[in-house]
Amino acid sequence: MQNRLKSRVALVTGASSGIGEATALALAEQGAKVAIAARRKDRLDQLAEKLAGLGAEPLVLVADLVREDEAQRIVKETEARFGRLDILINNAGVMYLEPVAEADLGRWRSMLELNVLSLIASSQAALAGMRARRDGHIVNVSSVAGRVANPNSGAYAATKFGVVGFSESLRREVYKDNIRVSVIEPGMVDTELRDHIGHAASRQAVNARAGEMRQLQAEDIADTILFCVTRPDYVCINEVLLRPTDQER
Repeated sequence: MQNRLKSRVALVTGASSGIGEATALALAEQGAKVAIAARRKDRLDQLAEKLAGLGAEPLVLVADLVREDEAQRIVKETEARFGRLDILINNAGVMYLEPVAEADLGRWRSMLELNVLSLIASSQAALAGMRARRDGHIVNVSSVAGRVANPNSGAYAATKFGVVGFSESLRREVYKDNIRVSVIEPGMVDTELRDHIGHAASRQAVNARAGEMRQLQAEDIADTILFCVTRPDYVCINEVLLRPTDQER
């Protein structure tokens, strides 16, 4: 079934690669107008060409989402361009893995700001319009690390547990406004996320573990998000945890 999101407006953060890129395309294929946000303009421009080919009327938003004001700005610019924002996909994030004893706290601080505070700021900015229309859907991308905390993932797990907790609290605040909140918790996904790990031993360990399994693909997560946002408006998929079949924890 096509055009299930016709006339809907979506904003996808972290859209320059991986889950964000795949999600933007999946939404566009179903008729949504799509705003895409990330730091890498060249990658966003390439994606925008694909979205335009699908009729999505793409809006490119170059933003450093570590900054709260940037996270709020992209929501406001989406609303200014399209007149509304119906679907917010908070996907932007990083994964810095390292032992607590050796942790670079500056790096961890940046991760907390991007993975949690930016997500909160963009959600906050979207609420006024969604409440006024009594319509909207916020999808927050967490991780299996928001369920299971492994060694060397202390701060990353803290951010993802935080996303899960925030999402449920937000859902209970806004369900009476007919606003839906979903949290997606993927296991091992074959994306660029692991490339940013600065601690060499941790990066090698997680890559070795990934190499032992058939990893999820970005499109698998995009399909899951699409399922959530295309349910009838009386159905809210609160939480989805998905792992590769080969992943034990």
